[in-house]
Amino acid sequence: MSETPPTRRRVSAVLFDRDGTLVEDVPYNGDPDLVRLLPGAREAADLLRAEGIATGVVSNQSGIGRGLLREQDVIRVNRRADELLGTLGTWVFCPHTPYAGCACRKPRPGLVVKAARRLGVPPETCVVIGDIQADVLAARAAGAWGVLVPNAATLRAEVEAERWTAPDLLTAVRMVLKPGEWPS
Repeated sequence: MSETPPTRRRVSAVLFDRDGTLVEDVPYNGDPDLVRLLPGAREAADLLRAEGIATGVVSNQSGIGRGLLREQDVIRVNRRADELLGTLGTWVFCPHTPYAGCACRKPRPGLVVKAARRLGVPPETCVVIGDIQADVLAARAAGAWGVLVPNAATLRAEVEAERWTAPDLLTAVRMVLKPGEWPS
């Protein structure tokens, strides 16, 4: 990945983390009725759609591997979030525990690569927006760009370590749409 931010014509897709980025983080949520969008999430998705930029979600869902959720539960929660967001292009998730050693769990690149493939775009033309450093590291590992949107769960060291951060999701998307304004 280049250390230079993407140019507008090179951004083909924005991939979001789910919990803590698009929706309130309810640990191991399997109940669609508990899905609540975070401020600016719908507007961010609408802005990207208006610009013709593909969208998707890449999410670790270790509750499946831990036996706390079923895959069908995660799919139902994703569908509810998708309804509230106005339909995103793809939803991919890793069902494994952190210790499974899989290639898909963030910070590994598998989810980003899979989402890009489903959207028909090269990973290096994607931007991943998430609330923890694993999201940004997954982007980097896939050759994409990452933007960190910290929240109360984000470690201070993660924020300090990242070059491209935004105070909220809508600002992050506006940053993606105006790459000349990215901090250097």
